[in-house]
Amino acid sequence: MGIKNGSQYMQQIDHSKPEVWLQGQRIMGMLSNHKAFRGLMFTQASLYDMQNELEYKNRMTYSSPTTGNPVGLSFLQPTTKDDLLRRRVMMSLWGERHHGLMGRSPDYMNTALMAFNTAADLLSESSPEFTHNLRNYYEYCRENDVTMSHVFVQPQSSRVVKMLDDGSFDTQAAKIVDKNKEGIVVNGAFLLATQGVTADELWVHPPVTTYLQETNNLNTFVFAVPNNLPGMKWICRESMVGGDSSFDYPLSSRFEEMDTLIVFDHVLVPWHRVFVDGNDRLSQKLFSESAFHTHSAHQVICRYITKSEFLLGVVLNMVESLDIANHPHIVEKVSEMIVHVETLKSLLITSEVNASPDRWGSMVPDRNSLWTANVLFPKIYPRMLEIIQLIGASGLIMIPSESDFNTEIEPYLSTYLAGNNKEAKNKVQLFRLAWELSSSGFGGRQALYERFFFGDSNTVNRRLFHGYSHKDKYMNRVNDFLK
Repeated sequence: MGIKNGSQYMQQIDHSKPEVWLQGQRIMGMLSNHKAFRGLMFTQASLYDMQNELEYKNRMTYSSPTTGNPVGLSFLQPTTKDDLLRRRVMMSLWGERHHGLMGRSPDYMNTALMAFNTAADLLSESSPEFTHNLRNYYEYCRENDVTMSHVFVQPQSSRVVKMLDDGSFDTQAAKIVDKNKEGIVVNGAFLLATQGVTADELWVHPPVTTYLQETNNLNTFVFAVPNNLPGMKWICRESMVGGDSSFDYPLSSRFEEMDTLIVFDHVLVPWHRVFVDGNDRLSQKLFSESAFHTHSAHQVICRYITKSEFLLGVVLNMVESLDIANHPHIVEKVSEMIVHVETLKSLLITSEVNASPDRWGSMVPDRNSLWTANVLFPKIYPRMLEIIQLIGASGLIMIPSESDFNTEIEPYLSTYLAGNNKEAKNKVQLFRLAWELSSSGFGGRQALYERFFFGDSNTVNRRLFHGYSHKDKYMNRVNDFLK
């Protein structure tokens, strides 16, 4: 099959009919018709249409080594620095289409799955079948342009250990409760399944939480499943979609990615979809030795950049509309955002220039640069939102709706809400965009999401500190000086 188009994407999600709960009710109709999902699905469909367009196809696809059909470039295992550049161009094109506002655009998990697949030989230590399963799954996803999401994190209750009446200990952590000839039976729950119900498949990979390296830990497993197996229940948070109007709600009407609690109520996972079964060490090695965090960080920094550029564009338009470009404190704030954008771009280029091959034959971007960006962005993103608030001030609050401009009060709005060389309606539209970015429920969720995207601050700092490859070099330079 190869690459799919937007219509095929939407039909596949609508026909899968996962069990989805929102605000106390089960959604029975097509998700593409539901207010909470249709805007996001249309946006995601436009990404798939994009890779089929003549203008973009050569920059977004490559020939399948299996069939020769065009497949998504984010599935490509990069073996040269030119491959990294090709992949970056593709990711940036999608990022510019969704302005970095979709944390689970398809290229994220495509890249992650590619990384896991390169290290599939690790799994043969447990069973050659698991290596075979992962290789087949990667090929299946690549050849069918499968849309994926993932879950790693479990609810807080899963970390509470309770003593049972018989003196044994138990938790609410997800675990394998049975094994039979068909597969493993899993019971438990995960969050934060972002875009889980608007993806075809879900990769399930709970991190190992014990220092003991068990080989038969019922809480350790890695598998991938369609979103509609019996017993899978998707429980949604409140939707942040304000409405369908792209004027009133320019972002939430198009880019609201639903987050869910996914419950596995004794779900049977077929053996051919299982990649790790109980082996703590292999589960950890699949993360660390596949360069998952580095490959996926390459995709993520492309998104960081397009998002930061979008925020900068909003601020520049606000400054022009308010005619305040000559104010020193405004120049300082805008220059700060420019520094952030150019710093991220420099880190991306550096990661590619300093890339090197790994044991699997992949050309891996420099992790020092990418993991620096992972530490930096959660700090600068809230600051960029704050700058929007500081510049917009009361103008972010006084934002009438589109319908107000179609009434008899329109002359008042046109008189009193006009900007510098900008009609009132256009200025209000700009400031509604700035409001959704910086101050709305949608914007608040985006800020929180970015803060924890690659883990909390301790996690990302520890990953950079322990993975930083120049520590000995710089320490030796000082020691040589002291000698």
